[in-house]
Amino acid sequence: MAELLDDLRAETASLEALLDPLDPGDWERPTPAAGWAIRDQVSHLAWFDDAAHTAITDPASFRAQLADAAVTPDELAEQARGMPAGELRAWFGAAWARLTAVLATLPPKRRLPWYGVDMSAASFATARLMETWAHGQDIADALGRTREPTDRLRHVARIGVMALPYAFTVRGLPVPAEPVRVELTTPGGEPWTAGPHGAAGVVRGPMLDFCLAVTQRVHLSDTALEITGEPAAAWMGIAQAYAGPPGEGRPPRGR
Repeated sequence: MAELLDDLRAETASLEALLDPLDPGDWERPTPAAGWAIRDQVSHLAWFDDAAHTAITDPASFRAQLADAAVTPDELAEQARGMPAGELRAWFGAAWARLTAVLATLPPKRRLPWYGVDMSAASFATARLMETWAHGQDIADALGRTREPTDRLRHVARIGVMALPYAFTVRGLPVPAEPVRVELTTPGGEPWTAGPHGAAGVVRGPMLDFCLAVTQRVHLSDTALEITGEPAAAWMGIAQAYAGPPGEGRPPRGR
């Protein structure tokens, strides 16, 4: 858990390094997410970091909120659009600091409520790292910056694999009975695998491309992933590593 939280802090610091030099006008730059500026990416992270803190510290209140009418991410972004950039930056910094502080007090297997399904504390922290990385990618793209991939991507890859059943169930589709094996190469050049040998479906390629695909930051056709077998093809066509309703994904480049 301590190593995981160190990686979450490092991923957040990487995002903050993009945000801190920005002028107020830069926060209005459009990102690849339709209708979202940089400010919307940051308010989204801050809002859900606060929600995660509530899920840990007051699970009954969090479950009550889940029972109320759902508010969409677009509606949440709209609510925060009047906030000055400086206040938004401070909110994000305070929200993730509160969250990581309370996560550090939990055993890795502690079950926590969340959107979609309950998760262990370790998976909970991994999900926040995945969200930070994915929304940071949108911000980097908006700024025309290329980020150097790190081995922290192994956390994103892991939760992407774990979310395979969710990608089907959230769409009302049956989960394939046949297993899928994932064989990736980390940014450091090491092999990383998940799933059994001899699986009916296989996904191979760079870990970065897999993470971009399962967080729906690129169209599958714009990756170097090699996909064989029907279970793997069915999964990667709808893969999503995050909770919530199915995402629309990104169109192929050039469209």
